[in-house]
Amino acid sequence: MGETQDLRGLAMHRAILAIALPSMLTNVATALFGLADMWVIGRLGDPAAQGAVEIGAKLLMTLLIVFNFLRSGTVALTAQAAGRADEAAQSATLARSLAVAAAIGAFLLAAMPLVVPAGLALFSAKGQVAALARTYVQIRYAGGVAWLINAVLTGWLIGRRQVRAVLAVEVGSNLLHISLDAGFVLGLHLGVAGVAFATLSSEAAKLLALATMVSREAPARGFGAVLRRAETWRPVAIGQLLRLNRDLFARTLLLMAATVLLTRTGAQQGPTILAANAILYQLFMLSALLLDGFESSAQVLCGEALGGGRRGEFQRLILAILAWAWGAAALVTLAYALAGARIAASFSTAPAVVAATGLYIGWAVALPATGVTSFVFDGIFIGSSWTRAMLIGMAAALAVFVALLLAARPMGNNGLWLAFNLFFLARAAGQALMTPGLIRRSFAGAATVAPLPQEQPA
Repeated sequence: MGETQDLRGLAMHRAILAIALPSMLTNVATALFGLADMWVIGRLGDPAAQGAVEIGAKLLMTLLIVFNFLRSGTVALTAQAAGRADEAAQSATLARSLAVAAAIGAFLLAAMPLVVPAGLALFSAKGQVAALARTYVQIRYAGGVAWLINAVLTGWLIGRRQVRAVLAVEVGSNLLHISLDAGFVLGLHLGVAGVAFATLSSEAAKLLALATMVSREAPARGFGAVLRRAETWRPVAIGQLLRLNRDLFARTLLLMAATVLLTRTGAQQGPTILAANAILYQLFMLSALLLDGFESSAQVLCGEALGGGRRGEFQRLILAILAWAWGAAALVTLAYALAGARIAASFSTAPAVVAATGLYIGWAVALPATGVTSFVFDGIFIGSSWTRAMLIGMAAALAVFVALLLAARPMGNNGLWLAFNLFFLARAAGQALMTPGLIRRSFAGAATVAPLPQEQPA
């Protein structure tokens, strides 16, 4: 940890892949949560149950993913501290982020009586779909606290390049999740409730495993002393964390607004289109989480380069990571073009749902190519703490998405997916235009963005 050499040539590509490849596998394992749920509930041949799991899971992820800044912000600050070889700052970052996660968790638990009915209404859930979705959400809701803490622990490990440890935990928890999914739904016939219980149990198991991994890292030793140290809670340090998290929070809200619009518009077209779009969205998430491995590389390596004030390395990293990401996106697109329709059809036994997925599969095939550039720029902007610029770019792209939805309404579900593809292209274009100016400002006589005094060891 804390390398200060200027990455070049083969060493740079190795560093990129050393983070990206385990991150890809980790993200694919993460995607198995949603894929396993949709596949298992699809064995029941009930579009209402499948739609309920989609809405329930999307409601909770909409609620929780806006707090994904806990992971992203922790990655950025930990990687920048690693670039300065400052272990005390890494330890303090962990303490502050966990404190924020605990506070958010307490708030969400208190707000549950208001959140659940409002969320179901937001997604236009009605009748049997609404009843089943409510059951799913009420079972899983308490697991949100574990999700928040897991986001911090995962981000801290990734910021320290401990991606293989995260991979091991993710694979183990997902194997448990898949086993419980099959046992509860197909074995005990618990239906939608079984899917929720499986996810809740595996999230708790992940928390235990991640906490064990973190406790073995050098900066986490003596964590109790870090919590008691006045320097950990300095207003300037808390302020930097809150500013970073505030922008990431608002940006994620805007991103989830696009996802809500996607789901809501599909729901308004009936249970069959809702179920088909849910399957196609899971294929998109699989590709996105796979390609996000390069976002992780960008977060960590660009954060380290910025923390160490290495502009040349930073610029080379952008080009190299984009090149690898574009190549990977081409392979994913090809795989979906060859097998995407068959994969989508396997997620339901309802003939109408299978037919609908085949009708719209082309949009899922296109998404890896249209989305990948924005994924990499997300990593660059987060690792560099350019979160205000990231928020501005997301707001502009969402405005484009809403305008496209209105313009493409006569095209029905095809118009919905066309607008979603163009949304990602708009994000990438905005980020690319802002990047040169941000680089000039960030490296103009300062090693880091808004640098803090180094943490003092205990």
